Amino acid sequence: MKRFFTVFVMIAVVGTVVVSSCKKKPKPLSEIIGRVWSAQLIKHGSSVVYTKGAATNPTPGYLNFRLDLSSPTSATLKEFDGNTFTGQWEVQETTAGNTLILKNLTPQPTGTNGTIQFTINSATEIEFVMTRTSGSQKTGGTINNYTLVSP
Repeated sequence: MKRFFTVFVMIAVVGTVVVSSCKKKPKPLSEIIGRVWSAQLIKHGSSVVYTKGAATNPTPGYLNFRLDLSSPTSATLKEFDGNTFTGQWEVQETTAGNTLILKNLTPQPTGTNGTIQFTINSATEIEFVMTRTSGSQKTGGTINNYTLVSP
């Protein structure tokens, strides 16, 4: 009986160690943001220009804003003014921070040489917050902040 108890305890200890060491590997950032996004809250500089569901918005065109990253490499950006750009996307992950790069955009957005970069502030599967790294000519040169949701 003593021997049976010793074997049982050993199996229980080994089982506990194995189960507790099986942690889920976190999803890569590119997989988390690889979906279609729409506007929740948009700021041009420090001014809020769009809030989803608000009765009035200074820039109501963001209702139709879409950032489609659902393909592993292809991107489609539909801006607040109705213009649509297609190209590729990639994520650069560094210790200093993460960046979303939209590149080879056609037609080329004014003043971009076909590339727009965003600092990724936070990302989950339902909310994606990013800040454009350079001023947008469409919005008077402001650095824009986007809080996006996956519809």
